[in-house]
This record gives sequence, C-alpha cells and structure tokens, in this order.
Amino acid sequence: MGSATREALSASRSALATLGTKGGLAVGQELLAAGRVIGDSAPLRAALADPSAPADAKKSIITNVFSTLSTGARDLLSTVAENRWSNDDDLLAGIEELGFRVLASSAGTAPIEAELFTFGTAVSSDPELELAVSSKLGSNAAKVALVETLLGSKASAQTIAIVGHLVQQPRGRRIAELLSTAASIVADQSGLSIATVTTATKLDAAQLDRLGKGLAKSYGRELRINQVVDPTLLGGVRVQIGDDIIDGSVASRLKELRLQLAG
Repeated sequence: MGSATREALSASRSALATLGTKGGLAVGQELLAAGRVIGDSAPLRAALADPSAPADAKKSIITNVFSTLSTGARDLLSTVAENRWSNDDDLLAGIEELGFRVLASSAGTAPIEAELFTFGTAVSSDPELELAVSSKLGSNAAKVALVETLLGSKASAQTIAIVGHLVQQPRGRRIAELLSTAASIVADQSGLSIATVTTATKLDAAQLDRLGKGLAKSYGRELRINQVVDPTLLGGVRVQIGDDIIDGSVASRLKELRLQLAG
C-alpha cells in the first residue's frame, strides 16, 4: 500500500466517523453498488484515480454520475474522489472498505464476522460451489441469486450485501481471501480483531474462552475466534491474527525436527 493510499484511507475513515445518522444498511449498499459502477468503467475509474486532476473536478464527477444516491453515500464517495490514491485498484478497495464499515456499523448485534467465516468454510469445502460463485463465465445476477438462496434465511442483510458484492467484483482475488478481508474490516470497525484457531480436534467452549482471553491480553484488544479443525496438525494449536502466525502444532514441530535432522 502506497503512502497516498494510506492517507486517503485515513481521510475516508475520518469522513465515515462523522456520517452519524446518515449511515445505515442502504448507504452501505449504495457505496458498494457505486464501487461496481466505477470498477466496470475504465474511463470513470481513471478520471477519479487521476492524481493530477483537481479535487473539485472529481467531486463534480461524483455529483453528476451518482446524483440519485443518498446524501450520506454521495458525501463519502466525494471524500474518496477528492483524495489521492496510489492506483485505481486502491481507489476501488477504499470504496469497498467504506461500504463494509458502514454495513458493519448498521448491523447492531448481527454476527457478520461469524456469518462470513461460515460461508467461507462452506465454499472452500465444496469445489462446485466455489466455482459457481467465482467463475467468470457465470453472470453476476446468477451469482447474487445463488448467494441470496444460500444465505437468505441464515444470515443478516449486511452479510448478504457483502457477499453479493464480492462475487460481482472479485478484482482477481479468490473467494476465501475476499471473505477473510471483509471479515477483518467488519471486525476492525467494531474495535475487534479476528483470530483463526486451527486444532487437530475441536476445542470446547471453555478451552476457546481461555484461549481467547489469553490472546486478547497479549494483543491488547478483544478478539473474535474462528475455529478450524485440521486433523493433519496431529495436536497443538495454530493461531493466525492478521499477518501474525503462532504455530504450536505437533505437525509444525515434527517438520522442524526433520529439517534439523536433514541439516
């Protein structure tokens, strides 16, 4: 991530903090829809990401192209456009992040992170399903319809909006990566981080609670725990929080031993 993008993201998040009552499910959906419009138009994307273009000119583009959007969504898009981004893909990522954060703020107690994780696990374990939501040959309408069928009665409207957007605009990313990134953004909006805990056998609630409290104390922030069972680990625990990986699995220790013996 370039310095221009970091500054633009900071400004965009600050604008989101002042949105107040203008935010909500509809605003989040509008932002994601606007991101797809911009992503599908090379001239529009280039004009908004052009670092040499005056901020007022780019704000005028937003006003003219997205005149039917709510004031909240249009204000946030204007903030995105007025700032400089390292490239046009970062611009799209910035709009996407804002959309996710607005949706997260509107969700109340809905467990969006857990819903995204559950869907990601289901997709990763079913090659046909992964192909159905990821194939470039399928229409966006068909992918969205499939997502709504799978999640309609099992997930919040916010989760359905996020997944529906991701299958329409993957930008070269695999579905597992898309869902993981989205879940991290949603958690961060609530002041949380996500810890993916992988063990050879399922941990019970008490074990997860103790592990979660220990990790939260170490990281200085509350964590949401996603549990993955992988028998190939043989024993022990593997924890990933963002880019940090703590691998205390038996399989990892055996691998290290084999490398030492080979050396």
